[in-house]
Amino acid sequence: MNLFPDDELFQSYKRSVSKYDLPDTDLTLIDGFIPKIDADRYYKHLLANTDWREYSMDIYGKTLVAPRMVAWYEDANNRGANPKTPPFTSELNEIRQFVQNQTGIYFNSVLLNLYRNGSDGVGWHSDKEENFGKNAIIASVSFGETRMFKLRHKFKKDLPVVEIPLHHGAFLLMAGTTQSFWQHQIPKTVKDQLPRINLTFRQVKRQLP
Repeated sequence: MNLFPDDELFQSYKRSVSKYDLPDTDLTLIDGFIPKIDADRYYKHLLANTDWREYSMDIYGKTLVAPRMVAWYEDANNRGANPKTPPFTSELNEIRQFVQNQTGIYFNSVLLNLYRNGSDGVGWHSDKEENFGKNAIIASVSFGETRMFKLRHKFKKDLPVVEIPLHHGAFLLMAGTTQSFWQHQIPKTVKDQLPRINLTFRQVKRQLP
């Protein structure tokens, strides 16, 4: 795996906003959200300096290792936060500020996913309400190789699968009832792929004692 690819491999996309006209969701894509000079810098820094870890999950009684690497950061003053969870770094705070300036929403945590190559991905799922509350707002920022983000409606099977390419520096906002009515995935691919990093900013909601 080439951890430090030439920045020119990742195309610079002009800023454009796409609002998707789909039922039961509030979905917005902004290409060119992070300027390329900043996106290149964040990509290199996060790739080299994040404490990437394997993620294990239990499926039908078997423990499987997810086909990607992950990292979790959270505000240190979150009530009930795990004391071992690292706080936001200065770079993550910078990216969070881009997101907050766009949305007007404060996010207290971020999940980072590293897709090392085309063999890494994530299957169909919705984010759990018990962790982030009903109608959770999730703000996603991507760096590195373009990967396809797919969505499918949970109940309206006649609706086609939606495909959204997430480019270097792109921003995707999932709001409204998206998590209640839609599932999403990043499928694996046989194509040669350089690493991709995705940050999903979230609002952790915990029950007070």
